[in-house]
Amino acid sequence: MKPLLSLSRQIEDLLVARNLRGMQQLQQALRPGYYLRAARILNQCQGVVFIGTGFPVADTFETDGPVGAIALYDCLQQLGARPVLVCGDPLYSVLKTDYHCHPLPVNSQQNLAALAAEALQHYQPQAVISIERPGRAQDGKYYNMRGEDISGRCASFDDFMTLAACPTLAIGDGGNEIGMGNIKTAVGKLNIIPAATECDELLLADVSNWGAYGLIALLSVWREQDLLAQVQPLRILQYLSDRGSVDGVSRLNTLTEDSLDASEGIAVLGSLRALCGFS
Repeated sequence: MKPLLSLSRQIEDLLVARNLRGMQQLQQALRPGYYLRAARILNQCQGVVFIGTGFPVADTFETDGPVGAIALYDCLQQLGARPVLVCGDPLYSVLKTDYHCHPLPVNSQQNLAALAAEALQHYQPQAVISIERPGRAQDGKYYNMRGEDISGRCASFDDFMTLAACPTLAIGDGGNEIGMGNIKTAVGKLNIIPAATECDELLLADVSNWGAYGLIALLSVWREQDLLAQVQPLRILQYLSDRGSVDGVSRLNTLTEDSLDASEGIAVLGSLRALCGFS
């Protein structure tokens, strides 16, 4: 078995190798081993894990985020944890029939901290992870990659991160997602309105879904079980597409993520399996 820190660094490099939106530059601001540190937290969880996801695009939700969230949900459930997907409509209504979900109010600035505190108290999560969730900017609003104010269509997950008594993790691929506040100086050099919300461990990827695969890769090594082989991106994309998802870049209902064909994510899974010695 490779030394875990070395493996984590290889995973970290692989997941930003395409450098689609400047994540290689942001990587320089992070202490190496961030995937290892985050996966170690999840590996210890046997209770509730909150997984926040859902980025509003064109009055619906994009494919990047939910695909990785569902893959991680399935993995954690198999390992004995109790994952809960935390999201707003329309994604919440799409997922609640098939997954354990907790709803977030959309277009509301009222009592957000109180609602988050109530949910945290009720569920007592052992970890909270955000996968491609919009993060509040310094002015308190939410912005997409084009700099458009999307606050009116956003559900807020930020307070779940800032009020949690457990470790908080976040995956992002652009700079406007929850967690990017950890490296706001570096993000400020990109052409994007940066998120200010911080987390305990920030994870970078060219596509946020792929960040979830990086975590599953390390969990696979610890459990000596090829959990990555069970991830089926195309099946999840089809499930979401049938329920109204769109690509976050093209804004079309296609089986793509950030304009990339599903084969790209499948190739990343193959590369991760090879790094971990499963193929």
